[in-house]
Amino acid sequence: QLPSAGSRLCLYEDGTELTESYFRALPPQTELVLLGPGESWRGCASDIERLLAAFCSQQDAVVEAARRLLTDERAPHRQKLLADLIHNLSENILAEDKEDDKKWFEGLESRFKNKSSYLRHSCESRMRGYMREVSGFISNVHPAARDAYRGIIDLMADKLKSVKYNGCYFDRREEEEARLCTAEGWFSCQGPFDKDECPCKHSINPYSNRESRILFSTWNLDHIIEKKRAVVPELAEAVKTRDGREVNWEYFYQLLFTLDNLKLVHIACHKKTNHNLSCDKTRIYRKRKQAHEIS
Repeated sequence: QLPSAGSRLCLYEDGTELTESYFRALPPQTELVLLGPGESWRGCASDIERLLAAFCSQQDAVVEAARRLLTDERAPHRQKLLADLIHNLSENILAEDKEDDKKWFEGLESRFKNKSSYLRHSCESRMRGYMREVSGFISNVHPAARDAYRGIIDLMADKLKSVKYNGCYFDRREEEEARLCTAEGWFSCQGPFDKDECPCKHSINPYSNRESRILFSTWNLDHIIEKKRAVVPELAEAVKTRDGREVNWEYFYQLLFTLDNLKLVHIACHKKTNHNLSCDKTRIYRKRKQAHEIS
């Protein structure tokens, strides 16, 4: 049914176009693709493209086909591929309320009625943990500077409360620009502190299913300028040596609690070694306002 003019015969494996002499030299049972005018074939990659397209347009049909294959499959590696495929495609990403995806909430406290409320709570808990670390460092602060250090802690705590502990970072329903996730709930690893992006292209949607929610708890919010090694000790030193100057606590707040200094990373991309980065010395104290004489 194809016109001979413009039609081509290619290898299924890599899309190599066949000449008559090449065709005669092929071993038996070689898989071929017959292309009509204007059609192209890039080998196995073309099948992968069609499969990925089917994920979006025929998701239910792909899941059902994979389930049928899995019932008769005995090879462990192929079993895992099919099981993972079914698991990843049988997601309930759009469901938000507990009544619409009860399995997602298994193991959580009954007070969480929707997914976003739990993810906000997760982010808030991390921020509260950072605040406890800053507060707990007070025993290392010079005794004469502890009152000033406590004052800064109080200012930071009030600021965190006013922004609801930055829970919006993990909330797909918030419209603020500071969110880490897309509107669909996908999060992408932002790579190690010294890289622009994750080389492995890690991504996750904790809204999709219970397993992804649990796995997401292992991801880290990594301080680029390190909290324990750099930011908190520098804050303590600034309070100690301020000599009448006003410590720029909002700069330290940004380093500790905001995306100015936080990157979301997969646990495999979280480097525990010293980042060898320090605070900006020019921003530790507030600049004095110049007095202008009125003539």
